[in-house]
Amino acid sequence: MNKRIPFPAWSLCAALAALAAMAAPPIFADEGYANATPPATPDAASPVDVYGLSAKGSSGNTIHVFPSPNSNAGRALQAANAGAATPPLTYHGGPIMPSVTIYTIFWIPPTLQDGSATGVSSKYVAVNNRMLTDYPAHGIDNNNTQYSQTPPTKYIGNVGGFGKTVTIHAAYPSSGCNDALVGGTNCINDAQMQAKIEQVIAAQGWPDGGINNIFFLFTSSGEGSCFTSASTGCAYSYYCAYHSSTGTQPIIYAIEPYGDPTNCNNQAITPNGDLIADTASTAASHELSESITDPEPNTGWINSAGNEIGDLCAYNYGINSWDAGLANQKWNGHYYELQQEWDNHQASCQLVGP
Repeated sequence: MNKRIPFPAWSLCAALAALAAMAAPPIFADEGYANATPPATPDAASPVDVYGLSAKGSSGNTIHVFPSPNSNAGRALQAANAGAATPPLTYHGGPIMPSVTIYTIFWIPPTLQDGSATGVSSKYVAVNNRMLTDYPAHGIDNNNTQYSQTPPTKYIGNVGGFGKTVTIHAAYPSSGCNDALVGGTNCINDAQMQAKIEQVIAAQGWPDGGINNIFFLFTSSGEGSCFTSASTGCAYSYYCAYHSSTGTQPIIYAIEPYGDPTNCNNQAITPNGDLIADTASTAASHELSESITDPEPNTGWINSAGNEIGDLCAYNYGINSWDAGLANQKWNGHYYELQQEWDNHQASCQLVGP
């Protein structure tokens, strides 16, 4: 069982300094990870822009990442966010998601490409589906309502809901990349994940895209992923999740590598008694908020540094006022520890909208 450790309401700078002095939590080797330490420059070869948060996928689509706090991009982002002034989000002429319907796909085959076992933690599917079900019309979603598109003027509504979920056990395709922190042949690229999402949409009879639908693809333990077959931009050393869009409908989607508390978290708090699931859920809330405000990356609401609503508050959790200090959100009686999102009105990170 994961030990619950209260986390005081430090500033992001103080929290990062304290965590740097702590011993790193263990990699979950028993769940398919190889013991590894992030290289000094893990994302040096990634095809990223000057801000380190946008890249091109296998099919030429624009990808916007949630960087690992250990990556060059993640360290630079947290340093920038700790500065005295943060440029506000501004509108760039593209669409927003006025209402959102959320679909989830959990891809959990019995084995990885190299034959080793894979799976998910005991509460993984339940916690992530529940958080995405509770998200619409609560705290963070309230914050989205200040953002709009033109013409005509249309604001993001505090509305939406959970659509459907499916767990699939089909084998992963032959390795399409090499994720250094996972190692071996266990890796799929963005084009392969796009293909699986489209296949599941067709098989399940779900809507074939549309600006108000988003599809989350969660992969299982030990499976790596990268943007391209050239292994540029990979999970854990560079990103913890990302969102993108493809096609003219379009299909809005988010990729969720298996939750990694070592490389994708900077605190050891688990309101749901499953640190891996809670790590994935804050990444999912980050990607959902960014997809709602910037569904076709870099055309909606971003700031002059190329950052989206979640980037400006990455790994910043605010005050834990729920569940004896283990959670910062209580939605429908359920507790979550989720990063804050940027509020243009307050010019700061907030847990609840205006």
